Amino acid sequence: MTDKKKYVETPLMKQYYKIKDKHPDAVLLFRVGDFYETFGEDAIKSAEILGITLTRRANGAASYVELAGFPHHALETYLPKLVRAGQRVAICEQLEDPKMTKKIVKRGITELVTPGVSINENILENRENNFLASVHFDKKMAGVAFMDISTGEFLTAEGNFEYVDKLLNSFQPKEVLFQRGRGQEFEEIFGNKFYTYKLDDWVYTLDAATDRLTRHFETTSLKGFGIQNMPLSIIASGAVLHYLDYTQHLHIKHITGLSRIEEEHYVWLDRFTIRNLELFSPIHEGGKSLLQVIDKTITPMGSRLLKRWLALPLKDIDPINDRLNVVEFFLKQPDTRENLEEHLRQIGDLERLVSKVAVGRINPREMVHVKNALNAIAPVKSVCENAENKTLKRFAEQLNPCDLIREKIEQEIVPDPPTAVNKGKTIAEGVSKELDELREIAYSGKDYLINLQKRESEKYGIPSLKVSFNNVFGYYIEVRNTHKSKVPDDWIRKQTLVNAERYITEELKEYESKILGAEEKIQVLESKLFNELVFALSEYISAIQLNSNILAQIDCLLSFSACASTYNYFRPEIYDSTSVEIKNGRHPVIEHQLPIGESYIANDVKLDQEDQQIIIITGPNMAGKSALLRQTALIVLLAQMGSFVPAEAAKIGIVDKIFTRVGASDNISLGESTFMVEMNEAASILNNVSDRSLILFDELGRGTSTYDGLSIAWSIVEHLHEHPRAKAKTLFATHYHELNEMEGSFSRVKNFNVSVKEVENKVIFLRKLVKGGSNHSFGIHVASMAGMPKSVTKRAEQILKKLEGEKGKEDLSKPLGEIGGNREGMQMSFFQLDDPVLKQIRDEIATLDINNLTPVEALNKLNEIKKLTGLK
Repeated sequence: MTDKKKYVETPLMKQYYKIKDKHPDAVLLFRVGDFYETFGEDAIKSAEILGITLTRRANGAASYVELAGFPHHALETYLPKLVRAGQRVAICEQLEDPKMTKKIVKRGITELVTPGVSINENILENRENNFLASVHFDKKMAGVAFMDISTGEFLTAEGNFEYVDKLLNSFQPKEVLFQRGRGQEFEEIFGNKFYTYKLDDWVYTLDAATDRLTRHFETTSLKGFGIQNMPLSIIASGAVLHYLDYTQHLHIKHITGLSRIEEEHYVWLDRFTIRNLELFSPIHEGGKSLLQVIDKTITPMGSRLLKRWLALPLKDIDPINDRLNVVEFFLKQPDTRENLEEHLRQIGDLERLVSKVAVGRINPREMVHVKNALNAIAPVKSVCENAENKTLKRFAEQLNPCDLIREKIEQEIVPDPPTAVNKGKTIAEGVSKELDELREIAYSGKDYLINLQKRESEKYGIPSLKVSFNNVFGYYIEVRNTHKSKVPDDWIRKQTLVNAERYITEELKEYESKILGAEEKIQVLESKLFNELVFALSEYISAIQLNSNILAQIDCLLSFSACASTYNYFRPEIYDSTSVEIKNGRHPVIEHQLPIGESYIANDVKLDQEDQQIIIITGPNMAGKSALLRQTALIVLLAQMGSFVPAEAAKIGIVDKIFTRVGASDNISLGESTFMVEMNEAASILNNVSDRSLILFDELGRGTSTYDGLSIAWSIVEHLHEHPRAKAKTLFATHYHELNEMEGSFSRVKNFNVSVKEVENKVIFLRKLVKGGSNHSFGIHVASMAGMPKSVTKRAEQILKKLEGEKGKEDLSKPLGEIGGNREGMQMSFFQLDDPVLKQIRDEIATLDINNLTPVEALNKLNEIKKLTGLK
């Protein structure tokens, strides 16, 4: 902040600095009259982000302070821009009416808006959660909590660092809290891609956290939430509530529970897999994520839940089959599906609307949206009750149309109310006798004024006479100058214009006080009645949140059935086995990005623990190896979400972890090479592998020399095959054709290749997976297709033939001890080249007695060797 001590401060600036000191790291929007002002560095920052004018304001004797502001009614426009730019924003309001005080107006912070804590719909993305996360970690374990204040969701988990890191990448929080002084540790464990904020040490203590949680939930213990033996989870969760206190978010009645994310129920997807499979966002610009392809939800809350289902696929067969049964039911009953879709369109974002009730931010128009949503629940309940499906019948039992509050809103709010209570008629007639009487006075009073204008005009013969109103002196009679002489003596002149005079009368004043008094009372009474209705609705928050969750689930299952119908997906068979068998599987994203007229080439994949645990896939670049690997994982993932899959048939034995090591790129910003990134990801896989894991390796080892890469790839395959506890199903796409030799020595390793056809020295990619290895990679053909100069590709062919003819071969299929030494250390020997001159040089060097060689003799010998090479 600008050094404030150099200023002789005005009373206003003293007040500003006192408030600013409470949140020095936030941009302070300081309400002054009809404007929000920012000062000093906040002003410089705001002017740049918002594109508003930066000026200077006098601040006492011969000094100034930078100033930038905007009208208070523009807050909804400017606040989101500041928050999206990563700023924390403290909103400071005038806490008293300036007219009621002669001193400086009392001001205070009413809300601190941060990227992770906001209920402003202009900041929130309606189809994704706005999670605030909190992490607490010790030496090996961590607890994490996620809260979305805009929906009331509150979740927690505890586990090792990899598990918590996986959750952070799945939930993608907008802000992460952790303990002050542990920034370096946090970055080492979880990286630096999150927006973070540090809280005091005392917040991250078990006593403080337990006390805050039990006070909020009004319980004596945390046993009901199943986290009583999870101290790290409790501390992380308590810190979230402390942060809401700190940011002045005190109305949190809609946070009604704390749900535990149980690791044993969900498939493990680490951060590499989430990125490599492009689940939530594409790696390359112009690409599409899986979420974009499968999200056919109707409501924003359905879309948010679908993202959660994608982040947390199920591991239990029964709930997966329950979802698949509903999807199948919808496909067989298209009329039911269309009926439900029609009703869901009336519901909107009920989950976030009811959260606004808790924080007192709901407006009359949104109240009508709540009523319309509740109206749509009754027919949804009826459809589900009559459905021949046990899951839908269970949904019907849980849905509550909340008839009493729905009817109350229907009776008390007009059908098309304004957005704010003070903007006009909100409360319906017949709700309050007093309100109806006041309206009669206000509106009939206006009729009286029209009659008065007509009567006075006729009485005094002034045709242009009119009765009007302004804020300066209320109601008046205006008479043109041409008729001024007809004005009676008892009228009081109030204003002279160029062409007219304005008068008031006793009668006018009397009616004015009646009308204006009535309008003011109407506004107060309407606000009171509306607030009472909001309070009544707040009693239904839990019931409406449950409705929202059920409707979101129905929405997701309708989305799955829409995908199955539109994209020709089929039902997978989920069973308790360790094998995966896919017939004619397709990549769910790539098949929609092919040129018009080109169809996706489907492939079969079978993996088991008895015969075909590891498949080595060779074949040329561009043949489709990577797509085949990814589609296998995506089909398994979709199946365990409860969706139909892009395959003619799929028998999926439950997979508990999906790992991928796919085409890394340099992480230069973290000082990591391609090879280091590859090895980090591969190490994470080998350290966490389980008996039901599905592993995808794509081109491992391309970040280092050929022989290093080959030796690492070989030893990884060997490790997975010989693992004493886990026979993990593995697809290994590689350009190391030497790995094909493993099939002869390792019983569960099988060779496949993505076939190509050579026609007149040109390569046609068939993209079909066939048994057997591939001989070479056709890399030079691909270079030629890319437009490489012909001289370069011809020379490459010559070099390739020479290398393939001369390369020293090592029998890698023998166990490590029999081929002498470490496989990782294999390098091409200088003397493996079949060159007589090099052999002669080798012989000369081999016969030297280096220990007894004088410096002069060494120089002479070096000169002889130089002559042998033909160099002068």
